[in-house]
Amino acid sequence: MILVRRLTKIFALMILMIFAASTAQADSRLNELQYLKTYETESNGKTIFRIEIGLKRENINYNVKIPTSVSSIMFIDFENTVSGKLARRNSGQIFLSGEEKVSIKETKINFTRVQMKLPMIVSDGDYKVYTDKKPYRLIVDIEKSNLKNNGGNDDYNFGNGCIVIDAGHGGSDSGAVGANGVSEKSVTLAVALKVQRNLQQSGAQVVMTRTTDRDVAWSDASNGEELQARVDKTPPGAAVFVSIHCNAFSNAATNGMETYYYWNSHEGYRLAKILNEELANFGNRFNRGVKGANFYVLKHATVPASLVELAFVTNPEEEYLLADDDYQEQLALAITRGIKRYLGKNPNGNFND
Repeated sequence: MILVRRLTKIFALMILMIFAASTAQADSRLNELQYLKTYETESNGKTIFRIEIGLKRENINYNVKIPTSVSSIMFIDFENTVSGKLARRNSGQIFLSGEEKVSIKETKINFTRVQMKLPMIVSDGDYKVYTDKKPYRLIVDIEKSNLKNNGGNDDYNFGNGCIVIDAGHGGSDSGAVGANGVSEKSVTLAVALKVQRNLQQSGAQVVMTRTTDRDVAWSDASNGEELQARVDKTPPGAAVFVSIHCNAFSNAATNGMETYYYWNSHEGYRLAKILNEELANFGNRFNRGVKGANFYVLKHATVPASLVELAFVTNPEEEYLLADDDYQEQLALAITRGIKRYLGKNPNGNFND
């Protein structure tokens, strides 16, 4: 009996050794990310923004994509790869020169994702991807002359009329809540604050209905009192009123963005139409159109007003996007550009001729 136990242990140990050896052999075939750097260079007389990721060996399966058709985020997915030195040296997060920010994570076994926040906005046709030797590396070249303008921070005169930005819901009113707990009130506030920053950097005077998670009126106010308190934030001589919301529906497959104006407001329609165009360009969601409505803040606004529904927080994909800081930046950029266009300035900040 003792002999049987000993033989069983020896057999089990041999199995473990064989498994460990095979695992080590499999791991030795994995590629490894060695380093990442970004820099500007010249190619065929053109200025190139280059992303370079060092590899341990030549053969690599990869996929480069941006999450929307126009974005400042880029994903680079590597199969049969470990993050290796790249992640170990930087604890999974890299802050490069300028605005570039990179995170590295293993999203499943032997599958590494590099997520990069670019210092510019790109579309699918703006970059070229290839591999090179000596050293082995993956290279992404972005031709700077093709880039979309990101709205700029140029100072210019908006005139005396201020811009009112309304972050929908807040405080005791969470608004719609997605399946993963993302609340409408948190998304609208995050986007509204980014719009405020963009506009103020461009020289505009901005009035916010709220800048924290709070009720604008008071916690036990009626719906009408709360909405009127938001409208009342509009000072005399204001230029526009933009209310930011997220949509919701019982069918989780329902998706897209839309903008609203008060039925009989010609200027409200023009503002909603321009905002819709910019959100279509930079938000890249299904466009549900420009719609007339009898919403309280639109009906009672004393200036041209529009209400924007950024996306459906009840849609799993859109809930994920709405909670993402970089996607919120894209939405804020779209709203900023729309307001600039409406006020007679091009998106870069200059008055139209």
